[in-house]
Amino acid sequence: MNTDKIYAEAIANEYAPKNTSKVQALKKLDRKAKNPANIFSYTFGVIMSLLMGFGMTLSMGVLGSGSTAMFLLGIIIGIIGVAGVGLNYPIYKKLLEKGKSKYAFEIMQLAKEITENA
Repeated sequence: MNTDKIYAEAIANEYAPKNTSKVQALKKLDRKAKNPANIFSYTFGVIMSLLMGFGMTLSMGVLGSGSTAMFLLGIIIGIIGVAGVGLNYPIYKKLLEKGKSKYAFEIMQLAKEITENA
């Protein structure tokens, strides 16, 4: 086995022009349709979870002065965080549906071309 030949071919493949296939284009369109919903839901979910945790620490007296005002503020902030976490999935579904409908025609056309050629 000639390792120099394998190494040379691997390097040559890196510099060779890439042919984008229709399947790769279909995958790219699929990611384009789903990414905004995924990015938003992860970001919003993390922020709301942190907000909920911050409210919990305020209400338990770990942060803040431990007064009644901080306790109530912690409960309010925690409830906002819980509500945000609860709303995250419905918002995700709406954004995903919007993204899919935006690229549905292109994806269906490309999928039809792929299945006709196969």
